[in-house]
Amino acid sequence: MAGHHEHDHHHAHGPAGFGRAFAIGTALNLGFVLLEGTAGFLTDSVALLADAGHNLSDVLGLLVAWAGVELAKRPASKRFTYGLRGSSILAALTNSVLLLVAVGAIAWEAIGRFSDPPAIAGGTVMIVAGLGIVVNLSTALLFARGRKSDINIRGAYLHMAADAAVSAGVVIGGGLILLTGSEWVDPAVSLVIVAVILWSTWGLARESLTMVLQAVPEGIDADAVRNTLANLPGVARVHDLHIWPMSTTEAALTAHLVMPDGHPGDAFLIDLQHRLAHDFRIDHTTVQIELGEGAECRMHGDAHG
Repeated sequence: MAGHHEHDHHHAHGPAGFGRAFAIGTALNLGFVLLEGTAGFLTDSVALLADAGHNLSDVLGLLVAWAGVELAKRPASKRFTYGLRGSSILAALTNSVLLLVAVGAIAWEAIGRFSDPPAIAGGTVMIVAGLGIVVNLSTALLFARGRKSDINIRGAYLHMAADAAVSAGVVIGGGLILLTGSEWVDPAVSLVIVAVILWSTWGLARESLTMVLQAVPEGIDADAVRNTLANLPGVARVHDLHIWPMSTTEAALTAHLVMPDGHPGDAFLIDLQHRLAHDFRIDHTTVQIELGEGAECRMHGDAHG
């Protein structure tokens, strides 16, 4: 059997330029949480308190995402041979859990308020929530350019964009209270907030959980990868093919290629590495070349064998 391991060390570090965005976004949202929470207590508005609680969870989420980004930059060590790239995946999962906890708290409080809704200062609610639109939309724009390449950055972007929409809903609720005098509008708006958060969080939770479980990253067609490998010149069979996320921006692949005519040479492997990176955004490739003798007994590890 002839073996060769080819490693591509050219990795995409999508979040590398977002340190300033995280710092500005965290400061803006922390200041707004203090303002909105104070206004919520003074006006006894559960909608404002709910939105403040959600924004506080987003501050924590931004800090977690920021920590994940910074840890992912750490170099490999003898113990962590891939470095700490996986921390960005854990950060994305933590973000989704924080949001789901916030959803439960908001829904519980809002439902309780329906039976005895307090008097609400609609004008104050509208002013504070209007400021929230500006803060949240400004923060979302800080992460807009990275939302397509990194689930961690996309999580931050979606949270802020959803918060801008939620604040707009609170403004509408305050206006309806002023127009109709119906205090039940406030907890009703809170439940709308819950629905918006759930909608924006579900995809993040699902994708981050599948990453933790080392599923094939979204956007990579495993069958297409297998066909690409199987159709290479001299390849008789592909087995033990595994594709998994190393971080929120990087994917890795290992595979055994059965090539009865012998080792194809380094040029073949370098070309394969570049092709997988270009066509499938697989950044780290390890390939083992086999002549086919005794390969059948090792195929038990291939889920697609």
